[in-house]
Amino acid sequence: MARALETHWSGSLSGLVVTRHGYAVACDRIEVVTASHPVPDEAGLQAAQRLLELVAGLGPEDLVIALMSGGGSALLPLPAAGVTLADKQAISRALLRSGATISEMNCVRRHLSAIKGGRLGAACYPAPVLSLLISDVPGDAPADIASGPTVADSSTCEDALRIVERYRIAVPPGARLLLESGAGESIKPGDPRLAGAVYRLVATPQMALEAAAAAARAAGLEAHILGDAIEGEAREVGRTMAGMALQIAKRDQPLRAPCVLLSGGETTVTVRGSGRGGRNVEFLLSMGLALQGHPGIHALAADTDGVDGQEEIAGAVLKPDSLARARGLGLSAREMLDDNDGHAFFEALGDSVITGPTLTNVNDFRAILIDSV
Repeated sequence: MARALETHWSGSLSGLVVTRHGYAVACDRIEVVTASHPVPDEAGLQAAQRLLELVAGLGPEDLVIALMSGGGSALLPLPAAGVTLADKQAISRALLRSGATISEMNCVRRHLSAIKGGRLGAACYPAPVLSLLISDVPGDAPADIASGPTVADSSTCEDALRIVERYRIAVPPGARLLLESGAGESIKPGDPRLAGAVYRLVATPQMALEAAAAAARAAGLEAHILGDAIEGEAREVGRTMAGMALQIAKRDQPLRAPCVLLSGGETTVTVRGSGRGGRNVEFLLSMGLALQGHPGIHALAADTDGVDGQEEIAGAVLKPDSLARARGLGLSAREMLDDNDGHAFFEALGDSVITGPTLTNVNDFRAILIDSV
């Protein structure tokens, strides 16, 4: 995004961008630094502090262009007063393992932050702010994209407190005090400091699905988009989509084979095992168990940023013979699903999808091919 802005911006330009380790692109006028994702680190904290310093003292004649995309929540970990980076790291790990939705996780993050939830936008005042957003969240809510550093937020500390209690997240005393007292409240709609702040969605999951559908139709396949905001436990969504695919394959209902089913969104995983998991491989492993090797159904599931969970693996491909080949290697798909070990399963089969850094993030992508047999 920074490189594209430099290419198309002819006026004076300076700035700072923080991105994931390994994702930096060389820029001429914009400084690029890297930090950790999905669990934040000190480099991200320092970058967040520098961003606030850069926008301090701006005037109405200045223009701030904020480039935001998925991952920004972890990359800008500036704790609010009374909260430490270690606190944020512990809460982030617990949320990632809890089964909470991305909207719920980002609600908590906004209310424990000194930069998210509109605070960066407010710090830019009186300079106008144009936020260009790449959405990686179901529904494309701007307050959820990178936890909304430059946009108003209608959620509350009370909402965040209910979320940590619902998922039984251990919250350090400083963070709990921030939520219970209301001192961690985010910038609300109507705040005059955000009067000059606007945003534009420049890329979304729906755009990716429409592009995939066009590619499928060009290859002679009927393509059907099921939705761009599908959520829920990955293994439950996998079973549900397996049932849908079987109905099409066996009965041509509600659609006729051959066809491809496309979907996006962000499922969740409640971690109970100790394996190398990710929501996309968990989805596929569960789907494979439900399909039991049906000969006419193939599937792909991957995160569009190239990282599923905490692995440098985007996702995997499920084939009709995946379970049979696994048994031949002495692997139990059921046991590996119970251990949240989807990456090890597909890696052993040679069916992992490894893209490297894609330099974008429009959430998860799933394609199910149903052929006539």
